[in-house]
This record gives sequence, structure tokens and C-alpha cells, in this order.
Amino acid sequence: MDLAWFTGELGAVAALTLIAVSAATSFLTAAAGIGGGVVLLAVMAVLMPAAALIPVHGVVQIGSNAGRVLIMLRAVQTGVLLPFCAGSLVGAALGGLTVVQLPPAVLKIGLAAFILFSIWGRTIAATGHFAVALTGAFSSFLTMFFGATGTFVSAMVKTLKLGRLEHVATHAACMVAQHVIKVATFGLLGFAYGPYLGLVAAMIASGFAGTLLGKRFLLKLDDRTFHRVLAVVLSLLALRLFYEGVTLLLSG
Repeated sequence: MDLAWFTGELGAVAALTLIAVSAATSFLTAAAGIGGGVVLLAVMAVLMPAAALIPVHGVVQIGSNAGRVLIMLRAVQTGVLLPFCAGSLVGAALGGLTVVQLPPAVLKIGLAAFILFSIWGRTIAATGHFAVALTGAFSSFLTMFFGATGTFVSAMVKTLKLGRLEHVATHAACMVAQHVIKVATFGLLGFAYGPYLGLVAAMIASGFAGTLLGKRFLLKLDDRTFHRVLAVVLSLLALRLFYEGVTLLLSG
């Protein structure tokens, strides 16, 4: 039996591993508000061809985040979406037109510093449509190169001081919009998604199951505990980015 429609360019073991990881990382994001996209990207980077990594990860993240939006639709803060989408269109267009990649080490260190300051600083807040649009533009530009910028967007949403359900739902809606724009841009640039559609569909399905379990865990938390957990997870991910950036600088 030909499993190429299901595994794409991967073997069966690699494909099944990604399906399982998709479920686990969707649970993480639904329960803690962030983190799953970065973990999934890291695993996919080991198992997938480099050229397919960012666009295929984007399609999976559309499905994963859309599942969260679907089951938490009433909690989405729609006023955030329009300026975020407008900014995302600009950022993705600039990213797609950029011929020379920015230094990854500098971007990682700068992004880590911003996230940490957003969490623990007391003077920063993403107030107003311009600040939200700017976050959309910058994160969409970065996602064309690095794929997973959910940590950056979550740091912006955190400054809005929403309840736990509102935070997760609004962040998911922003990420759906951003990944749709990114996936469309890669398609216009010539990437062929066809060989991966079976695998992507299975990863989205398993991710939705993880999201349902993650929401049940989320409902058991109060808002104060949620934001404490979110701050810790974001900080750990930021420190990971900082470490990667410093390592790249030293190795260069």
C-alpha cells in the first residue's frame, strides 16, 4: 500500500511521531496559552526537509489555532484582530520580498529581550490599534524566517490583561490570521503543499484532540494562576531564544 499521500517525503515512523507531537503541543498551548508552536517547530526541524519546514508548520498551526478559536469563539476579542491583520499583511509582504535574511543571532536576542521586558517590565503595554498593528507587522515579518512567533504575539496579548479564556482565544485568532497570510505568501512564492496534505490533515486532527483536553485543564485554573504560569512559560522560551542567539554569535 502506497503511503506517500500520508507521509509526504517522510517515513511512516516520522509521520506518526509528528502526529503525536502535534496533539501534545496543542494541549500545551491550550492549557498554558503558549509554547506548543515552538516545540512542534523544533521537532519538525529534525524530521522534515528544511525547505518545507516553515510553510508546512504554518498550515498545521492554522488548523491547531483554528480549533482553539472554534471551541472558545465567544472569548475572542475581535477588536484586536483588524489592526493585527493589517499589520500582518505588511510584515509578510516585506518578509517575502526580503532577499537577505537578517542576522538570526541578533533577532533571537532582541526578541528574547522584548519578551522578557513585556512580561516583567512595568512601563510597556500594547495599547491602541497602532501598537497591535505594529506587533502584527513585526511578528509576521519574523515568522517568514523563523516560523514560530507565537511567543512574541502572546507577550503583546498578555499586556491587554485579558482573562485566561480571552487570552488563549484572542491569541489563537491572531495566530490563525498570521499563519494564513504566511502560508498564502509561501504559495505565491512557489511552494507546493500537495505532497504534505495527508500528513497535515492528520496532524490537525490530532492537534484538535489535544486542544479539547487542554481546554479542560485551562478551565480548572483561575486567571491569576494562569497568568503566573504563562509568565513562567514565556520567560523560559525567551531564555531559550537568548541562549540560541548567544550560541550563534559565539560560533560565528
